Amino acid sequence: MTTVNGSTFGNLALEQPPGAKHNNTLDQTAFLKLMTTQLKTQDPFNPVDNTQMVAQMAQFSSVAGIAEMNKSLGAIAQDLQASRLGSAASWIGKNALVETDQATPLSDGSYRGEIALPDDASNVIVSLVDGNGQVVHNATFENQKAGSTSFAWDGKDAEGKPVPGPLRVVVNATGATGNVDAAIGTWTQITGVQSPAGGASTRLVTPLGLLSPDDAVRLG
Repeated sequence: MTTVNGSTFGNLALEQPPGAKHNNTLDQTAFLKLMTTQLKTQDPFNPVDNTQMVAQMAQFSSVAGIAEMNKSLGAIAQDLQASRLGSAASWIGKNALVETDQATPLSDGSYRGEIALPDDASNVIVSLVDGNGQVVHNATFENQKAGSTSFAWDGKDAEGKPVPGPLRVVVNATGATGNVDAAIGTWTQITGVQSPAGGASTRLVTPLGLLSPDDAVRLG
């Protein structure tokens, strides 16, 4: 009578041809080989329980199926990430309108943005302020209806020299009932796209920092 013990199973599982790489995982081929050996060497007076064998096969099939499904899902995730990255890459060189009071110069050195007024305003002053708190530019708008109003500045001082950013946008608006709070957005240039490792979301590289594509109100 032949007895199959733990060491025999260990030898079967670890037996590999010369030069082969060690693999501590049990694939489907190794599992079937192991089961066949177990059936050949079982004690005829104490055979392997059929119920246990079927349960082992079902468990292995389930694990193998999950592994294949995870592999397929991983491939799909990579394809989706590549697709999103490709779409975002087409934005490079374009300008994005972002809801922020920070303004950076565009490729031509100009500063552009928009303000959104919830109510009519009789007088609106848009100021660009540098890091020292000095106002470098003012733009005045009168009798503005509720909605969006654009502003732009060539980015040059009185001597024609470019003013570096970032600058802060300050809005003072007054209407029939007093001050009107305005939402502020500025245009910034998209200079690159990053796709972080680990499946993280794609990021847009801009002078304002890394932004999500969702941060772009619109492109221009």
